[in-house]
Amino acid sequence: MTDDIGFMTMAGPKAKGKAPEIGIGMLGYAFMGKAHTNAYKKIPYMLYPPPAIPRLVAIVGRNEEAVKEAANRYGYETYYTDWRRILDNDQIQLFDNGGPNDAHAEPCIAAAKAGKHILCEKPLARSAKEAAVMLEAVTKAGVKHMTAFNYRFIPAVRQVKYLIEKGLLGDIYHFRAVYLQEWIADPDFPMVWRLDKKSAGSGALGDLGSHIIDLARFLIGEPRRVSAFTKTFIKNRSSNNGTGMDSVTVDDAFEALIEFENGAIGTLEASRFCPGRKNFNSFEINGSKGSIRFNLERLNELEVFWKGEAPKETQGFHDVLVTESYHPFWENWWPQGHIIGWEHTFVHEIGHLLNAIVNNQPIEPYGATFEDGYKNAVICDAILASAETEKVQPIRY
Repeated sequence: MTDDIGFMTMAGPKAKGKAPEIGIGMLGYAFMGKAHTNAYKKIPYMLYPPPAIPRLVAIVGRNEEAVKEAANRYGYETYYTDWRRILDNDQIQLFDNGGPNDAHAEPCIAAAKAGKHILCEKPLARSAKEAAVMLEAVTKAGVKHMTAFNYRFIPAVRQVKYLIEKGLLGDIYHFRAVYLQEWIADPDFPMVWRLDKKSAGSGALGDLGSHIIDLARFLIGEPRRVSAFTKTFIKNRSSNNGTGMDSVTVDDAFEALIEFENGAIGTLEASRFCPGRKNFNSFEINGSKGSIRFNLERLNELEVFWKGEAPKETQGFHDVLVTESYHPFWENWWPQGHIIGWEHTFVHEIGHLLNAIVNNQPIEPYGATFEDGYKNAVICDAILASAETEKVQPIRY
């Protein structure tokens, strides 16, 4: 169940009896496979009473030795080296795709045809064209579908959404967001799939930029047009097998100007070439009644300024700790001031999905569907087109 602004609550029909089991089939055992599995294991006792009990049926990966070890470590009942085995398993109701970008479309489309509900990591696809086919498949199949934009499920971000919806920021003038990391700034860092357009679709844009694009749509509204440029700083990197050099075929960074349909304007920036920045996802919103700033690396806090809140001698931004029992999602966690972390966003996100499956509730507007993933891909494509043509690009879904 959710309240009027989409905060997960545990009261309602599911609290009256034993929660049903949902069989999980996980594609991918690395970063996202680990993060999602951690959430599945926490949900039964932290989102209590839970909307459903995740049953870790099968995990799949190409490296048999590694996926076997992951199954044992995470507690999956079995493992496969072919994702098609998940579709043939009647004990699996939810297909969780945490694979690389080039392994999103085909497995998700097949899973939809097999009647599985689907959670797919972001970006949904390598292009809007590919995402459109995925959206068509899940729509035709009538399954629940979610694109894993987990930052929608940070309590502080959801609190910002609430403040905007209640009109407390007034008319929105600006949205500016950056997502900065440092992990490939070293020219000796070798070639990986994220640097190959065929595998990834884009670079910092899809990897990091898709998150802030989603937050822009989630918080501010639909964009009208965009102007952008991209940059690849290191064009060749040593191959993984040590045989030579491979060409980097994606962006290392992008900058974009964006105008929203409601008249607000903003900037979007993402780069993986920012020494000292580990996972710096930050946005600021300026409205007619105040301003709010968020930083993922301090995800339990908001910096806020309200016009006329205090005497001018003491006015300024101040820090708000978003850990009170009345803040989004906090009924499931600790006493005020006892902070939660990045991994808990997946508990909220997947809990929302399980509730939607069990109680036939909509994923939207607070969770991201494949339609949101598709629209995100359209914006990413427009940014790339603007950079290539050096022209402003309209956003047309």
